[in-house]
Parts: sequence; C-alpha cells; structure tokens
Amino acid sequence: MTDELFRRDSYLKACDGEVTAVEGRGVAVDRTVFYPLGGGQPGDTGSMSWPAGSARITDTRYGKSGEILHFVADGSPLPTVGETVHLELDWDRRYRHMRMHTAMHLLGAVLRYGVTGGNISAEKSRLDFDMEDPVDKEAVALQMQALVAADHPVRCRWVSDAELDANPQLVRTMSVQPPRGKGDVRLLEIEGVDLQPCGGTHLKSTAEVGKVRIGKVEKKGRRNRRVNIHLDD
Repeated sequence: MTDELFRRDSYLKACDGEVTAVEGRGVAVDRTVFYPLGGGQPGDTGSMSWPAGSARITDTRYGKSGEILHFVADGSPLPTVGETVHLELDWDRRYRHMRMHTAMHLLGAVLRYGVTGGNISAEKSRLDFDMEDPVDKEAVALQMQALVAADHPVRCRWVSDAELDANPQLVRTMSVQPPRGKGDVRLLEIEGVDLQPCGGTHLKSTAEVGKVRIGKVEKKGRRNRRVNIHLDD
C-alpha cells in the first residue's frame, strides 16, 4: 500500500519515493504527497522526475489493489519499477482545493441539514442538502465569513470503527458512508464548529479560507437544495 503522506501533513509539496508498479499510464510509488480522486475532491496534478526522464502527472486515483496511481500524460516516458522518482504537486491548485474543502465544511456547519452530495473544484464547489427551506444567501455568507474571521484551528484525528458506530450523528452525508474496516476512521475537526469523517486535504485554520461568496442556489427536488460557493481572491 502507498504511504499517504498527505494524510499526516497536507502542506507537503514534494517527496521522493520508489516506483512499485507501472499499470498502463499509471505509476504507483511507495509514498506520495498526491491526493487521489475521492470524497468529491479531484485527484492532484503535478510532475514526476527521475534521472533518465520526467513526466507530467495529469490525474491521481486509487488502483484496483488500493495503491495510489499517478497517471502521466500520453506520450511521456515512464520510470521502471525500483527507480526513485521525485514527485511535486501543482501546489496552487492543491491549496485552492484545500481552501474550498474547508469552506465546504463551514457551509455545512451553517446549514445543519443532511448532505446528499458534493463536489470540489478550483473554480467553484457545491454541497447538496436534504432541505425544503429557502436559502438566505446573504445570511449564510455572513455566517461563513464570521467563521473564517474567527480563525478556528483545523485538525484531523482518528476514531475506531466502534467509536464512530456509537456516534452516528457525526456522519452528515446521507448517500455515502465513511470507509470502515481498517480499524480507524479519520475525522476533520474545526474547533468549536464542526466534527465529521473526512479523508480530504484541509487547512490549518479557517482564516486561510479567505473571502467566500455564495453562488447559485438550485432546487434539485422537493427536498434538495444545491448551494454553490466561490472563493474571491
């Protein structure tokens, strides 16, 4: 299995590792800072280099055996198994995903409804809520911005499967359950604001989110409201 360095420190921008497998255009490395597609967050992009060559990483996903595959651009050279490669993130893109993901948790803390779906991108992100009530965009934006300004610490901690099962209120997502079976589950905690299972990459503080704007609110069904958010830099 890949040593997922980003789980312990989402601010790592690069690392070296040993190639353990090459599957088509996907390269597995024994350790990585690249986040794989999942939980509504896109897979990271960046670069891979080794003494004999280099390649552009266009996507990162889990392979069939649970390893993380770094997909390189068509026509690029490939390293061989056993070679040491240097991995480097497109940091600006990743950091924007981190800001967006933490902002989505703030949105969920303001709108305390069940979550039926979500998606993150560098340009805009969204959460779908199990709700009939109208959304007051201005009021939600003001509450989110207050949480940003309060500079709440953001951290991750782990609980056992049994502890999570004993506290079902922690799971806000209605359509997807956090993965179990590995012995523990990762929680994202925004101190005094939010606590729920999440495997994504996040900031150290809400202040880093910056200015948040509520975008379009869409009615997707009688009990489904889609709320889009944007970061105004």
